[in-house]
Parts: sequence; structure tokens; C-alpha cells
Amino acid sequence: MSRKQGKHPIINIALLGAAGRMGRTLMETAGDFPGICISAALVTADSPVIGQDAGGLAYTEDLEKALAHSDVLVDFSTPASTSMAIDACVVAHKPIIIGVTGLDGVLKKKLTMAGQSIPILAAPNMSLGAVLLMQLARIAASALSEDFVVDIKDQHHRHKKDTPSGTALALGEAVAAGRGVELKERAIFEVPGQVRPTKPGSIRFTSIRQGEIVGDHTVTFTGSTEHLELAHRAHSRAAFARGALTAACWIVGKQPGMYAMVDVLGLQARQP
Repeated sequence: MSRKQGKHPIINIALLGAAGRMGRTLMETAGDFPGICISAALVTADSPVIGQDAGGLAYTEDLEKALAHSDVLVDFSTPASTSMAIDACVVAHKPIIIGVTGLDGVLKKKLTMAGQSIPILAAPNMSLGAVLLMQLARIAASALSEDFVVDIKDQHHRHKKDTPSGTALALGEAVAAGRGVELKERAIFEVPGQVRPTKPGSIRFTSIRQGEIVGDHTVTFTGSTEHLELAHRAHSRAAFARGALTAACWIVGKQPGMYAMVDVLGLQARQP
């Protein structure tokens, strides 16, 4: 992809996981952002597409070289690749945007440590609408009593491995934060077709994997006399890509630290 010209400095983005579903979508969506350039299309060292055309670039595994010619790394790969990417970004002093889900405790701790050296933004869902859904869920949870049972449902394509989704868990954390409780103490994980009993204060998760659903998330608050429903539906992966590109532009030049999508949207101060 050629370097774009304009009045403002171009932000060069190295993309890790470029050959995956989200990677390809992000490269296509980048054309809608005149202020950025995808400067490297990164894949793993054992990828069969290395050297092949990636829309004006050749797929490469050379992360060190890619970072040397980029302002920020956007990662939609796998947890294993993310771990190596964090190390490389710390050495290169480059910020990183992470859209990978299924990060374990060890990797999250590594992120926190790296955040002392570089700016990091890790989010399970970078759709701007999904970020707002999390904020609304937190506000609703803080306003409604624990007599309201909370149900969080996530629906995704049949290929998605993590259950519940990272977004669903983030919604659960938002609800728990709004209530001032720990999610692990209130969470109930359902299997479709099986209903477990609930009690006041429960936060119940149900996950559905079928077809090619991009990502649907619903949070409901059910009381004895009324029902509140908050929902977000991603019509295409471009919703996640646009959020990631927006975050990449925002994080360049920031101080080291751990950031979130609410920071990108300027919503942090509005949290209850």
C-alpha cells in the first residue's frame, strides 16, 4: 500500500494478523482513513502467504523491520503472537493496539508491565457502538437495584472459539462495576437449552455460536414489573476495524500507560 500524501503527517500502521478475517477487513477499511497508511502486513513465520501480495504490500514475518518503519502496531493475531509483539514494541518504543481476545492472566500481567514503557490499548471489541453499550450497561446497573436479574447474551459465527466472548465478559465487568461487586461472585454461565436458577444480583451469560453472525450482544435487566434491554449488533467486521483504526490514530504520541476505548471516545470522565 503506497504512502498517502496530505497536509497532515501520515500515521504508518504495522498490522499483525494481516491475513486473517479481521486483518483483511482492516486493510480494506484503511482506505476510508486518509490520514493513515498500512505500512506492513505481518503474519506468523510459518504462514503460507509470506511474500504474497497483500494489496500493494507483501506479507512479511519481519516484525522488527516493520516496527522500524511504523508509528504503531495494530494486533489482530493470536495470544501467542501478541506476547511476542508486546516484547517487540517495548524494544522499539512503539505503541500497540490489541484486538485479540482470550488473553490469559499471564499475558494480561505482561501487558500491565509493558504499559510502564509504552502506550497500550487492549480491547475485546473496538466497535464504537459496543463501547457505548458497555457504558450504558454500567450506568443502568448503577441505577437499578440488584432485584433486577441481568442477562448477557452474545451471538457469534460458528468459528469463534472463546465462550463467552470477550465483549460479553467486558459487559459483565461493566455491570459488576456499576453495582460495586465482583463479577466472579455473581456470574452464572448458561448452556443454550439449559436454564440454571438465578437469585437477586445474578449476572447470567448465554453464548450462541451459529452461522456467520458477526457479533450481537444484548444486556437485559429483568425486574418483577419491568424489563430493560440494551443491544448492539455489528453488521460487518468493518465496525471493529474502524474502531481499531480510530484508536491507532489516537494513541500515537500518548504517554506510556494502559488505555481503553472509552479514553479514545473521551468518555472516561462520564463513568458513574
